[in-house]
Amino acid sequence: MNKNLIVTKRNGGQEPLDLDKIHQVVDWAAEGLTNVSVSEVELKAHLQFNDGIKTSDIHETIIKSAADLISETCPDYQYLAARLNIFHLRKKAFGQFEPPHLYAHVAKMVEKNLYDSSLMKDFTEAEYNQMNDFIDHRRDLNFSYAAVKQLEGKYLVQNRVTGDVFESPQFLYVLIGACLFASYPADTRMDYIRRFYDASSNFKISLPTPIMAGVRTPTRQFSSCVLIESGDSLDSISATTAAVTRYVSQRAGIGINAGRIRALGSNIRGGDAFHTGCIPFYKLFQAAVKSCSQGGVRGGAATVFYPLWHLEVESLLVLKNNRGVEENRVRHMDYGVQFNKLMYQRLVEGGNITLFSPSDVPGLYDAFFEDQTVFEALYKKYEQDLNIRKKSIKAADLFSMFMQERASTGRIYVQNVDHCNTHSPFDPSVAPIRQSNLCLEIALPTKPLKHLHDEEGEIALCTLAAFNLGAIDALDDLEELSDLIVRALDSLLSYQNYPVKAAEKGSMDRRTLGVGVINYAYYLAKNGMKYSDGSANKLTHQTFEAIQYYLLKASNQLSREFGPCREFKQTRYAQGILPIDNYKKDLDNICNEPLLLDWETLRKDIQKDGLRNSTLTALMPSETSSQISNATNGIEPPRGFVSVKASKDGILKQVVPEYLKYKNNYELLWNIPDNNGYLHLVGIMQKFVDQAISANTNYDPNKFNDRRVPMKVLLKDLMTAYKYGVKTLYYHNTRDGAGEQEDDCAGGACKI
Repeated sequence: MNKNLIVTKRNGGQEPLDLDKIHQVVDWAAEGLTNVSVSEVELKAHLQFNDGIKTSDIHETIIKSAADLISETCPDYQYLAARLNIFHLRKKAFGQFEPPHLYAHVAKMVEKNLYDSSLMKDFTEAEYNQMNDFIDHRRDLNFSYAAVKQLEGKYLVQNRVTGDVFESPQFLYVLIGACLFASYPADTRMDYIRRFYDASSNFKISLPTPIMAGVRTPTRQFSSCVLIESGDSLDSISATTAAVTRYVSQRAGIGINAGRIRALGSNIRGGDAFHTGCIPFYKLFQAAVKSCSQGGVRGGAATVFYPLWHLEVESLLVLKNNRGVEENRVRHMDYGVQFNKLMYQRLVEGGNITLFSPSDVPGLYDAFFEDQTVFEALYKKYEQDLNIRKKSIKAADLFSMFMQERASTGRIYVQNVDHCNTHSPFDPSVAPIRQSNLCLEIALPTKPLKHLHDEEGEIALCTLAAFNLGAIDALDDLEELSDLIVRALDSLLSYQNYPVKAAEKGSMDRRTLGVGVINYAYYLAKNGMKYSDGSANKLTHQTFEAIQYYLLKASNQLSREFGPCREFKQTRYAQGILPIDNYKKDLDNICNEPLLLDWETLRKDIQKDGLRNSTLTALMPSETSSQISNATNGIEPPRGFVSVKASKDGILKQVVPEYLKYKNNYELLWNIPDNNGYLHLVGIMQKFVDQAISANTNYDPNKFNDRRVPMKVLLKDLMTAYKYGVKTLYYHNTRDGAGEQEDDCAGGACKI
């Protein structure tokens, strides 16, 4: 290489090429890492320098060189590449490696309208000095390469047109804490900010995309999941469409309940008109979902829900498949089909399922969610009524059609509405659960809007976060983390803005939270346990018992300080009923572990002082935020020891945590023999989780004759999930790629 070449610096100045500088930076990035070679990184870069080459181009080439070397046997290259990237990122953001003082940084960002102006009003310079003292910028060096690229691509405040980045990761974490605890008394808030900063920047608490990307900026809408229910009138459908547009533009993932919409051919105005059915209105919802960009953070996405017994179900089930024409397909949304015990009974008994238009069978649609006994009586009564339009179809044929579409698209989901209401924090007689969300882990009450500004309707929001199971040393650690996470998320509900009044009312009335987990696969691996053989049942029971218990305890304490949520009386908690009281008792046959915590004292405390939050748990996919924490995502087994994911920045490789230490303990997805052990674990989790769980089913055709997964296997898994109380099923993954899904749950929303 010609040492006389001139390079162009970031500030536009020029100087002779200095190879020693490059070597020093790579050497610095490699410090303390094992099985990495500085010289190999430099050689692999194949730096073909030319006169005037930019130093930033040199740096990016070296980063890519290190990233290309990431492998199972040399996982530390993901940290070498990350550190080089952090160096590059800070140079871009600050013009130097060392970040500025926090106060100066915030003042500059507020002046540019990149940070919320309240940050300069709510805190004194002395408090910023305190925060600056406990920020540890060295934690930037703990990220993996995939994490840094996700941060840079989605989370750090930037100009998404020019690509200019304005902050580094530790500023993100400390300022989220500052915003969320700004309303706390001056004598306590700094302690909460510090502890929250430590928990989040050390990856013990994982935050969702809307919070990471939005809190500290002028944008103030951070709920990951929005549930909107449509009525059957044109006014309600129009209001639903408008609400969808508002929330898609605010980075939220959408669940739309369209189950009330009457079927094709139904009477309108006493026969004055002929109803066009569901599909034209689904197309309207799809247009609303895709109408808004989400600021480069994610694209709009929605899941639409309807009951299995809807008269148009045969047309609705095929909306996503590749056959047919545009007129009878609505392919750019996902679908959640709603089941209950009677539907499964008809399948088991070899009977028929009768299809109705909800508009023709008064009371049936509401009873489907509110009261299973009433539903069954009405359903059988309407089946015998010769004056009601209906269609009868063999249950086996309808279930087979559903499963075929679920298998071929991967994205036709399951909601067991009876489990969602019988094992619910809410009293279904006054607050029934009639839908889920984009990723099938939220189960909250909704009411249709009559118009966009209707204050009687209810849009449900859920604000998410997760515990990193791989970062906790003992289950007792969850007590303090629960207190921090509940306080932070509850503060967020009051801190954020609400584009639609019905959403503000729902949030303030119920103050619903959804705390999940990441890194479950690593948690099992480091404890020497498997998904498939029952060895993880006891640990899972103990872990999720502790999670729900400590979250409830934290919300109970918050209720003492700030008062219970306004509609606490609509919860079963107000009646002294806890999740441990109404789970599916079939679970005891596979996991009859005793409860280890003091639930009876907690029960009395909740009845006495209430809860600040109607819900506290939901297990989301957490695809993106798990990368930030270098964790396995959600509760899922990894597909491989190295995950390879495409992004706008290229291919990102990430190695499972502590691969070299625990490689023999990890159970990879396609090595698991069947779905039984996994579904049993989901059932055990569901015993304690008050909302729902984004649980997937996975199939390898190579394990079956003719490489075809038998329908009886698909139906057995569906029945197993129902038997053990599972409320929802998300993706159907097939190893041949037909159903392999790259999670777009909010393009990041519920992925958290």
